[in-house]
Amino acid sequence: MVITRRCILYTRYLVANLFHMTSYPTLQLTKTDVNKVQRSIDDVMVEGSDIRRIFGKYNDEVFDVGWEVDAAVDAFSVFSSRWTTEILATLYIAGDRRFNEMRGLLRGISSRTLSDKLTTCVEHGLVQRVVEEGPPVRVKYSLTEHGRMAGRLLGPLVAYMKIHQGRIIGPK
Repeated sequence: MVITRRCILYTRYLVANLFHMTSYPTLQLTKTDVNKVQRSIDDVMVEGSDIRRIFGKYNDEVFDVGWEVDAAVDAFSVFSSRWTTEILATLYIAGDRRFNEMRGLLRGISSRTLSDKLTTCVEHGLVQRVVEEGPPVRVKYSLTEHGRMAGRLLGPLVAYMKIHQGRIIGPK
């Protein structure tokens, strides 16, 4: 059996994240806040269904379901890349950050990967790289308006997943 370096690194990553995930306590919200979060999720589900119906009205020979799936996959391609969503979530939740601050928040990411993924996010207009003149010269990263909008739109999905995974609960 041949064990590659990539396999070893991936296993280390999984183990590190397994322990990382279990080290945090479950967040307990008040009944009022649980209801607010659930209403927000429900609203998004209704609006999402409406948007889906609107797009469905335009299905024809050219713009069929296959076209719609391809367009959705293309629209989400930037988010499907490993670490991209994590970088956007970090900037959305923690605010503007310098490179090493982000690296500290993103457990398991290498400097090279973070640099490459930040470049990709900048190229897609989700993140801006801001150089602060020195000395010393400092670089910080922040979400663009497009990146903030994506964060706001993904917020209900993230809340739903946190509830589904048992990371957030209501009163006992």
